[in-house]
Amino acid sequence: MNDVWKSPAVTETNLANLGQKRQGKVRDIYDLGDCLLLIASDRISAFDVVLPEGIPGKGYVLTQLSKFWFERLWQEGGLVPHHLRTMNPDEFPDSCKPHVDMLAGRSMIVEKAEPLPVECIVRGYLSGSAWKEYTKQGTVCEQPLPTGLRESDKFTEPLFTPSTKATEGHDENISFEKMKTIIGEQLAEQIKTVSITMYQRAAALAKERGIIIADTKFEFGLHRDTKQLLVIDELLTPDSSRFWPKDQYEAGKSQPSFDKQFVRDYLDSVGWDHNPPPPHLPGEVVRQTSAKYREALERFV
Repeated sequence: MNDVWKSPAVTETNLANLGQKRQGKVRDIYDLGDCLLLIASDRISAFDVVLPEGIPGKGYVLTQLSKFWFERLWQEGGLVPHHLRTMNPDEFPDSCKPHVDMLAGRSMIVEKAEPLPVECIVRGYLSGSAWKEYTKQGTVCEQPLPTGLRESDKFTEPLFTPSTKATEGHDENISFEKMKTIIGEQLAEQIKTVSITMYQRAAALAKERGIIIADTKFEFGLHRDTKQLLVIDELLTPDSSRFWPKDQYEAGKSQPSFDKQFVRDYLDSVGWDHNPPPPHLPGEVVRQTSAKYREALERFV
C-alpha cells in the first residue's frame, strides 16, 4: 500500500452497483443488506466543516489505526462488543469485488447499528476546547477544576466530557447529567465506564510507542436487531484524537501533534471564522498533514 502516499487524494466514491450512499464528513456508507460498507475517504474536516482539499493517504491511516485498536483493546475483557466484522477484502460480499483496488486498506464491513446521539470524549490532558473553557470559567463541560492549571497539564484522572452530535453546524459540549437525560441513566453510566477503560488501555499502549493520547472521541450505537450496545465508527485515529510526541511534551503550552491540529492551527492563522465556506489549504499544508498522519500510523503499526 505504499502507493497510497503518492496517489491523489480520494475525496469521493461513486460505486453505482452498491446503491445509494450516505456521506459523512469523512466516510461514505453503503447499505449491503445485513451489513454496512464503510469507506474512509481522504476528506478532512476542521471545526465540523469539510475542507476543499483532501489529504492523500488519510483514509488508509484511519482504517489501519482503527484495525490496530479493534484488535488490541479487546484482548482483555470488560468492554462491550464493537461493530467490525472484517477489513479483509477477500471476505467482502461479491458486490464489492469490482472495487477491491479502491476499497483495500480504507474500508470495513460492519454491523448495522443505530448511532446514539452523543459523542463520548475522554480527556487525559487540558487542551483544545477544554482549555478554552477552563480559561474562561474554570470548568470543563461544567465540571469544576482546580485553579492554576496550565495548558496541556495532565489530569489526575481522565475526564469524561460528552457532546452533542450535530447533523449540521457544530457539536456542543454537554454535562454528563445532560447526557443521562438524552439516552438514559443506565446506558450513560455504562458508556462512561467503557469509554474511560478504552482510553486508559489505549493511553498505556501509546506511551510504549512514544505517543501521548491527550484526548479521544468514541461513538456508540445499538445493534439493529439485538439492541446490544456497540462501539462504532473509527477508533483512536488522528481524526478522533490528539496524539502528542511523548519526548517533546512540556506542560504550559500547546503541543506538537500527529493529528489534524496542524490544519486547525493553519486555519486559525488565516483568520477563518469556522463557518462555511472554508479556505483552501496550501499544498505545503496538505503535504505536511499527510506526513503527520503517516507518522502516526508508523508509530503504532
